[in-house]
Formats: sequence, C-alpha cells, structure tokens
Amino acid sequence: MTDARTVSVPRSLEISIRVRFGDTDPYGVVYFVSYFRYFHRGIEEFLRSRGLAPEKTFRNPEEGYGLPIAGASCDFYRPVWYGAELRLLVFVEKIKPKSLTFGFQFYPADGRDLIAQGRATMVAIDRTWKSRVVPEGLLKVLEADPATPSNS
Repeated sequence: MTDARTVSVPRSLEISIRVRFGDTDPYGVVYFVSYFRYFHRGIEEFLRSRGLAPEKTFRNPEEGYGLPIAGASCDFYRPVWYGAELRLLVFVEKIKPKSLTFGFQFYPADGRDLIAQGRATMVAIDRTWKSRVVPEGLLKVLEADPATPSNS
C-alpha cells in the first residue's frame, strides 16, 4: 500500500454535543481549544461504533503500535454559545500507509449551517516511537461499511 486512500463520508458517525460552561470563554462562546477536545471525543465514539476499544487503539502494547495525533486544524465559521447542542459528523477522511486523518464537521442540532470543520491526523508508531505502517486489522475495520455485516 503506497497511495493514500480516500474514504467517503457515508462511513461517518454523527454524535450530539452539549456545550458546557467549561467549554466557553468569558463571553460564553465556545473556546477554540474545546473543538479539539470534541475532535478527540468524536474519534473515540467513531472507534467504539466500529467495535474498537479506544484505549487499545490509541496505544496497543500487545500489537506494538500507537496512534498519537501528529497534527490538527480547525476552521470556525459561526460562534456557538454555552448550552447549545451541536451535531458532530466524524469520518475517516484519508488513509495513508502510516497515518489516518479524521474529518469533523459541526452543525447546529436542528440546522444545516456549517459551524466549524477540521481534521486530525494520527501517525502509526512502533514501540520505539518510529513511524510504521498502520496495522492491517485496523484498516479493515475502518474501511468496512458499518452497515454491511462482516463475514469474519
């Protein structure tokens, strides 16, 4: 596997997020750092929805790999205030031989106007913290259509 794989949005998960007081700045608007915490929560829920335990996926000593986040970015289009409910769409945006990029889109709970969007890239590492190929078993789970039952 040498080329990046593009994964389509249907392999996505939607979760609800209620904005808590601690997620906001002194004006009651969601503080930018909170979006990155929402990213991580989204990745965890995405993994769980695919039958993967996040604690065994982010760091798997038995199989000798880890998946630290090596980069993240977010663009903000509209302010969101304390108490708002958001819909977060989480999906695998890109798969490369040694990395996975998750995409995130935030919408109001009852609307279609994009509030913010971003991405986070996880790099596969071995026990010595050197990059390695993403484990094939993980790729199979992430690339599978969650609506299609597995034959394994």
